[in-house]
Amino acid sequence: MQIVNEELRRFIPIAKARGFHCAFSVKRGDEPPKGAAFQMKKIKITVMKKIRHEDLIAEYENPIENACDMEEGQIFIANGWQKPAGLCQSAWDSMSAFVLGLSHGAEDFYEGWMKNKKSAMISCNDGFRPVSFLVETLDEDAD
Repeated sequence: MQIVNEELRRFIPIAKARGFHCAFSVKRGDEPPKGAAFQMKKIKITVMKKIRHEDLIAEYENPIENACDMEEGQIFIANGWQKPAGLCQSAWDSMSAFVLGLSHGAEDFYEGWMKNKKSAMISCNDGFRPVSFLVETLDEDAD
């Protein structure tokens, strides 16, 4: 299979080097028709659940202020694979590879993981206050 977008072509070696193992394919065909442009999609990112492990915080974390501003039900829209304003950088670091893939037409991560093949459930990497995000492809084209 040939990659349909130069950004995605550059992304794959980086993802492999970071240990990102995601088997996805672009279902739109190997290459767009001559003269056609591949259109990225917008991505909806919804804060689904926020957990706080008080026991781990008490035992291991140095006190910090304002660790997480995310609220359950909060929605962000990524324009293609651009980080939405206000989204936590740590959360973005955890989900950006999935957002990139979905915005370029990827689906069915890990061969059947999600009921909606054009989505992923991702958690940020804060072990004390993990936040789960539902990342979904929208039908709307990116700007």
